[in-house]
Amino acid sequence: MKVVLAGAGNIGRYLAFDLAKRGHEVILLDQDPQALRMVPDHDLTLELVEGDACAPNVLERVGARSADVVVAATGDDEDNLVISLLAKQEFAVPRVLARVNHPVNEWLFDQSWGVDLAVSPPHLLTALVEEEVSTGDLVPLLKLQRGTVELLEVRLDEHSPAIDKRIEELELPSDVTLVAVVREGHVVVCRGTTPLTRGDEVLALVREGRSDLLRKLLVGQR
Repeated sequence: MKVVLAGAGNIGRYLAFDLAKRGHEVILLDQDPQALRMVPDHDLTLELVEGDACAPNVLERVGARSADVVVAATGDDEDNLVISLLAKQEFAVPRVLARVNHPVNEWLFDQSWGVDLAVSPPHLLTALVEEEVSTGDLVPLLKLQRGTVELLEVRLDEHSPAIDKRIEELELPSDVTLVAVVREGHVVVCRGTTPLTRGDEVLALVREGRSDLLRKLLVGQR
């Protein structure tokens, strides 16, 4: 897989190095030569290029047209949006991922700007904190399929109407799917006959706009 990665900050450097170690062809772009020099001794599949990824001629030079993935991981949201739009509209890159530095800008990172998947480190950190301390409510973990599907988690407490029911008894619609239950440190794949008990951590895939239904079924009215 060929990956063009813009932004040699801490996140970009780690991601580029990790992908290269896994055998992918990675081109890491940054305007700052000092940032590129901070990349550790790298594999032959990792190429370091000094240049502005917001410039079409630079993306052309690094072969963005043949890239499988472009990752806009700079520390500037405006730059990441421009890079994403160029990658999708000018170079027809199949998959464009973008870093969201400021959560207030997250609403911008959608298909209209060429973004297939937006990743917000602050949002992920919030989700991880909530995952550890929250019981009895939905915790968003990840958006998939260009934001149209969301991975959610809920830890069932004593008020959940789903306790002591089998999954098939919940009569879930097709756009709400329970995929796994984490119980006492073990992962249980969800089947119709799988029972739900207090303390279960339930992972669900939900179509956009259907989280309220899942909340009603697993959390109940509070």
